[in-house]
Amino acid sequence: MSSPTLLTAPTTLAILGTGDVAQAFARGLIALGHTVMLAGRDAAATAERLAAFAAETGARTGSYAQAAAFGTAAFLAVKGTAAEDALRAAGPALDGKLVVDATNPIADEAPEHGVLRYFTARNESLGERLQAAFPSLKVVKAFNTVGAAHFVRPSFAQGPGSMFIAGNDAEAKQAVAGLVEVWGWQPYDVGRIEGARTTEPLCQLWCLPGFLRNDWVHAFKVI
Repeated sequence: MSSPTLLTAPTTLAILGTGDVAQAFARGLIALGHTVMLAGRDAAATAERLAAFAAETGARTGSYAQAAAFGTAAFLAVKGTAAEDALRAAGPALDGKLVVDATNPIADEAPEHGVLRYFTARNESLGERLQAAFPSLKVVKAFNTVGAAHFVRPSFAQGPGSMFIAGNDAEAKQAVAGLVEVWGWQPYDVGRIEGARTTEPLCQLWCLPGFLRNDWVHAFKVI
C-alpha cells in the first residue's frame, strides 16, 4: 500500500536518472527533507558525473539496482528510449513500489518543424508499455507535461497550472497528488494508465513554442 504522505513526509527515495529532470526532482525532494539517491547504470560513473551535485545538495549516488533497494519509492527520469532498460536494471527491489514516471516517448530523430517525433503509436503510451512490462510496479505518469525548471513552486502569471496524473493504483496516485500540491500545482486525475495517451502528447505541445520561438515558460491549466 502507498501512504498518502509517502512523497511528502521525509523518507528515502530513488531517482532513476542523472540529468536535468533527475536533478530537479532531487532538489525539490531534498528541500522537503527526503534523502535521495540518483542512479545511473554504473555506480562509479554516476558518482563521478554527479560529484559536484552530490557535494552541493547532499544527494547520494548509485546504480539503478542500488537506488531501487534504497528508496521506498522511485522517480523515473531517463530518456524515454531508455525507460524500460532502466527499470529492468533496477531489478526486483522495485517490486510493489510506486514509480513516478516522468518520461515521454521522444524518438532520437530531430523534431519536424518544432514538433517532437514519438516512437509510440497513436493509441498507446510509454506509460502503458512500462506498466505492462513491469506489472508489479505502481506506475504513475506525472511531471511529463512541463519542463523540469518548473517542477517546484513555478511562478506563472495566471496562477497554479494543472499537473496531470494517470495510473492504476488509487493510493499511489493520491501520494503523487500530495507532492503535486506541495510543489504548487493543481493535481488533475486523468484516470488509469491509459490516460497517459492524452498527456504524453502534451509534451510535444509544451515544447513547440520553445523550438519555434525559444519560449519555455508556460504550462497547461484546465479551466
